[in-house]
This record gives sequence, C-alpha cells and structure tokens, in this order.
Amino acid sequence: MAVRDPQSARAIAVQVLHGFDPARDYAGQMLDRLLDRTQERQRATDLVFGTVRNRGAIDAVIAKFSGRPTARIDAKLLSILRVAVYEIAYHPATPVYSIVDEAVNTVGKSGGKRQSGFVNAVLRQIVRHVANRQADLAQASPARTLVQTPQSGCEFDTDFLPDPSTDAVTHLSLRFSLPSWLVAEWTEEFGPERTSDICMACNRRPSLYVRVNPLRTTPESLLARFQEAGVQAERVCSVPVRAYPDNALRRHYEQETIESSTMIRISGPHAVTQLPGFSEGLFSVQDLSASQAVRILAPQPGWSILDLCAAPGSKTTQIAELSRDAASVVATDIDPVRLERVTENTARLGLKSVAIVPHAEIEQRTAPFDAILLDAPCSNTGVLARRVEARFRVTAQAVKDIATTQRDLLRKAAGLVKPGGRLCYSTCSVQRRENQDTTREFLAGHRDFVLATESLLLPSTGEFDHDGAYVALLIRR
Repeated sequence: MAVRDPQSARAIAVQVLHGFDPARDYAGQMLDRLLDRTQERQRATDLVFGTVRNRGAIDAVIAKFSGRPTARIDAKLLSILRVAVYEIAYHPATPVYSIVDEAVNTVGKSGGKRQSGFVNAVLRQIVRHVANRQADLAQASPARTLVQTPQSGCEFDTDFLPDPSTDAVTHLSLRFSLPSWLVAEWTEEFGPERTSDICMACNRRPSLYVRVNPLRTTPESLLARFQEAGVQAERVCSVPVRAYPDNALRRHYEQETIESSTMIRISGPHAVTQLPGFSEGLFSVQDLSASQAVRILAPQPGWSILDLCAAPGSKTTQIAELSRDAASVVATDIDPVRLERVTENTARLGLKSVAIVPHAEIEQRTAPFDAILLDAPCSNTGVLARRVEARFRVTAQAVKDIATTQRDLLRKAAGLVKPGGRLCYSTCSVQRRENQDTTREFLAGHRDFVLATESLLLPSTGEFDHDGAYVALLIRR
C-alpha cells in the first residue's frame, strides 16, 4: 500500500528518539506506531536501533567536537544530532552532505534559524574532524575510532576516547556504549582480548535466522521458496564457536559447536511476517544460540515435558517440533498476556502436542515430568545487540536480584522432575552469577541431581554471528 505524504527514515527516527527513555521505553514499540508513515521501513529501523545501540559513543563524539555536554543540548536537537552522527560514523557509504542537509532541514521545520545554525555548526565541526569514514581497524588509533565492523571503523583526527593501554575498561565502555561495571566484570572473567570481542558482538547488527519447521517442510524446500521470491538466504550447518572454557569443566567447552541443521540465515531487509511460508507455519525466528537449549534437552516422542517460562514460545514450539509433535508439552508463563503469544505461535505452526496452562495450575501439579525446560528470566547480557535498551537497564544489583529469582525457579522446577528425568536450565546472559554459580549452588543443595553437560556461548561476530547463551543439563538420579 502506498504511503500518503511519506516521511524520510531520518524523520521517523528522530520522532522515535525524541523523548525516548531507554530505562523505561521500548524503541520497537514506539517505532511500530510510526513505520506506516515511511517507505523506508528497514532504514528507519536501522537508524533507531543503531543510534540507541551506540548512543554512548555518539554522545562522546558530540560532546567532544561541539564543546558542550549533551545534557546542555535541547532534547529535540540532540535526537537530530544523534541520528546524524550515527550515519556519519557507522554508515560510511551515505553521503555526508545529505546527512547534514536533512538534519538542518529537520530543525527548520520546527525550530528557528538559531537552532538550525547550531545543528549545522556542530555537524560540520564533527565532519571536519573525520579523518577516514571507513578506516582499517587494525591500523586506526583506538582512542579516536568508532567500530563499524571487526575490520573497519570511523577514525577521527583527535582523541576522544581514553587510551586503552592505560584504561581499557573505560575505553571499551565508551567505545561500545556499555556500562563500565559490566565491562570490568567481563574483563575479570574472560580477559581483555575476549572482552573486546564480546563488546564488539554486543554492538553488531544481528543477523536474522529462521528455524525450519520439520513437520511441514525441509530446509531445501524453504530455501527454494525464498529464492523464488527473490529472498537471499543460506542454510547454516554446524557452526564452530568460541565458548568460554571454565577450568572445572573444560571438556564441555572444547570443540564447542552450534548444531543448526534446520537453521537458515536471511540476508537483506525483510519484514518477517511477509516472508514466504510464514503464514503457513513453515518456520520460526530464532537465533543460533537460542536454539541450543532444546537441542541439549533432546526431547523425545512420548515424554511429558514442561516449558516453565514459555513466552513467547520459540523454545516451546521447538520442543514440539523435535519430538515430532508426539510428546505431551505443557507451556506456562507467569505473564498471562505474553502466554497468549505461545498460543498464537503453536497455532501458526500447526502443533497439536502443546497445552497452554495458567501458571497457577502448575503450582498445584503433583504428577512429575520426564523433562523440564527452564529458560529463566535474566539480565539479557548475551543479547545486548538485539535488545538495545537492556544496556541502559542492567545493573550489578539487578543481576544479583535476578539470580535470586532464577535459583527459586530452579528449585521449584526440580520438584517437578521424575527420577531419571531431565532439567534444562538456560539463560541469555553471560554472567557467571546467573549461570555457573546458580548451577553450582543448586547442585550443592540437590544431591539427587547431577550435571550432564554445560555450555556458555559468548556473543560472536563470526561468519554466522550469534548472541550469547548459557545451558546446563541436569539429570535427576
């Protein structure tokens, strides 16, 4: 449908970001209400999420070259500047003149000459200090370069970031717009080189992966459908990853791979619901790392299986698919509104083995399950590239608090597992407190359970990029 009086992607992005509070609001929800006003939906989406994802680094550039703290810049003008600087620094193929001109014109529609002049002056000052919009990252100075990809970055002619050789934590925190306490914790846990890789992966533009529904099609057939529709896609086979080696369980991390024989990566901008086969239930959207928990659980036909924190249902439906829709799958969630998404997804995929049960009923259940998946609520530190607001909300205290909730849920789940049954605990966090420490504390208090396997995948910018995730498979004796 044609858009009447369409707005530019930049104008939409500014509207979303103006007044946006990442500690309270969700950019995606605000963006969805405005996307029908533009013909550049994918570009508007990138401008919004890219600007939020890199806001700390963008603000460092604005403050340095405007000579004014961002707190002293009018909120609307700051949103305009942030979007423009994001394009200048992270989209080197976009002409500078078009970025600056539209930013100034955007001000002119609602502000006066003085405000337009301010934005024009700040952006032209920033542009004057750009030495190379697409510099070789290996040759560029880290203290004056923002990272675009693992190979390239936008290099300025003046230092505006701390020297990494003297203050690596603050350098990475500002360069990748991440909380300094989080970078410090990663540095202590993983070392400086691996932490730098994690930070880079947290700021990547994440790929879109879909999981083929094997009950309705095959990867080859779905790829053919995509190709017929002009959608560029490729099948993902087993992907080697750099998992973190815990010294106590090193054998579980060496030769780590993501088994992804039913996964396909989609290239280019696409609305998922408009892709061929979506309405027919031929696939679900799921990241490579997120697909691992259910594969490790290895659900079988005939089992009774509980997904304790099921919403929105990507792992619930994966359980049903892998068990050939022949298990008895119970899905529940403490949030009844989000639980409705599970119903929608199972219906679209044509799954008959899933029963949606209110959380209160699970609390009273006495019959145990053969297997339980506890994909616990977490700090989201493994999915910061995808959940862009999380970096503004996660705190050290929040991690401690949520770890307490996770341990309560794990103890609750343990009481519902049959002898000989499986309990799979997973998170999309990479924090030890939420993962290995939680598992160890549980095992210390539940001698009737043993650890069968454990995996911590770190966010990656590799050939097949992926988020971070933790999985522990526990067996009841």
